[in-house]
Amino acid sequence: MKDRTVVVGVCGSVAAFKAAALVSALRREGASVWVAVTRSGRRFVGESTLRALSNHPVLVDLWDPQGAEAEPHVALGERAELVVVAPATAHTLAKLALGLADDPVSAVVLSTRAPVLLAPAMAEAMWLHPVTQRNVQTLREMGYRFVGPRYGRLASGREGWGRMAEPEEILEAARALLQPQAQG
Repeated sequence: MKDRTVVVGVCGSVAAFKAAALVSALRREGASVWVAVTRSGRRFVGESTLRALSNHPVLVDLWDPQGAEAEPHVALGERAELVVVAPATAHTLAKLALGLADDPVSAVVLSTRAPVLLAPAMAEAMWLHPVTQRNVQTLREMGYRFVGPRYGRLASGREGWGRMAEPEEILEAARALLQPQAQG
């Protein structure tokens, strides 16, 4: 991971708190980590936390008038060697399957040629819904990779499918996706 550029996309789920641990773990491995956050994601984890952990400005708006680039989402997508969306909500999965890019995370994903790793997190009913499963299949066919979700305790307090993979498991999947590029 040393000197590799990883963009972490954070969407609106209670599991967003795990994104902070993922960003920290990637940095400990020597990666240059940039973060993009949806408006809903910012309700769960603060921009200042992610900025401090990544040591870079956080992309929170598609058209940041203070940024150096006219299209910061495109610049991040081009810079990325890997994009990890953790948590990836049902809403974000649907947008990516349709090619919609109206928030910083989906816009970065659609702007990159790097591998994309999705770590879903949502209520079990949402994960198992036929529309979500169709979107997952579409994304897999397009080459997106998945880690999780897992069975376990959900934000509702219930047990079920939809728990986001732990940061260590996401980190391991990220390493595996970057390894072939390092050898090539």
